[in-house]
Amino acid sequence: MTMRKKSTNTSGLVYSTEHGRTCPKCGWPVAQCVCGQKKPTPQGDGIVRVSRETKGRKGSGVTLITGLALTEPELIALAKQLKQRCGSGGTVKKGVIEVQGDHREVVLAELIRLGHQAKKAGG
Repeated sequence: MTMRKKSTNTSGLVYSTEHGRTCPKCGWPVAQCVCGQKKPTPQGDGIVRVSRETKGRKGSGVTLITGLALTEPELIALAKQLKQRCGSGGTVKKGVIEVQGDHREVVLAELIRLGHQAKKAGG
């Protein structure tokens, strides 16, 4: 028997008497689903880069931390720690930690203290 991927419409198969529960994202049986599989950690050159950017933020600067070879939950935990250390807000987007404001020196010192090989990037 051949299985088909779920179409892009919103109404899809939820349960099959033949296979049981199906994944709502891909439409495959839960036992054969590949959606929930662990994604590999991104590989970089091992250097964490700390930079400042204002582009697309109406002049407000943010500190960007890129090059961290960590999983998503580890990135979120590190971002929380850095935001608390800087006393500001921020987020994690596409594997990049953003901390509101210009906190390059504080972030750089904290990353080195945590054992990461970090350096300033940009101007």
